[in-house]
Amino acid sequence: MAPTVPARSGGSGWLCRGIADVKKIEAIIKPFKLDEVKEALHEVGVSGITVTEAKGFGRQKGHTELYRGAEYVVDFLPKVKLEVVVPDALADRVVEAIAGAAQTGRIGDGKIFVIPVERALRIRTGEQGDDAI
Repeated sequence: MAPTVPARSGGSGWLCRGIADVKKIEAIIKPFKLDEVKEALHEVGVSGITVTEAKGFGRQKGHTELYRGAEYVVDFLPKVKLEVVVPDALADRVVEAIAGAAQTGRIGDGKIFVIPVERALRIRTGEQGDDAI
């Protein structure tokens, strides 16, 4: 078990066990790939994810559509943002699972970001650090 470290001054005053070996993985994917990605994550042992509907564009830009005889530009394309917090040992497998399940080979497949997690607290129980994830 990691040592208990006092919260930074000016913080809430609660203590936190060090969780340097935890990563947050954020992925932006095409909406129709969500079920495949969810299944792939389940297969590698991920028990919980957060999913948010999002809109955005990168190199894909947007496209022009015709509505009632008028053309208009759709700047932001529908996307899904997934967030997963996992132990560092599982992070590479999670990234590979997401990338494999989300890939279509076409522009706009998305991006994956891996971010270190400094603190975690389960609100219901007060568990902290690794116990909170």
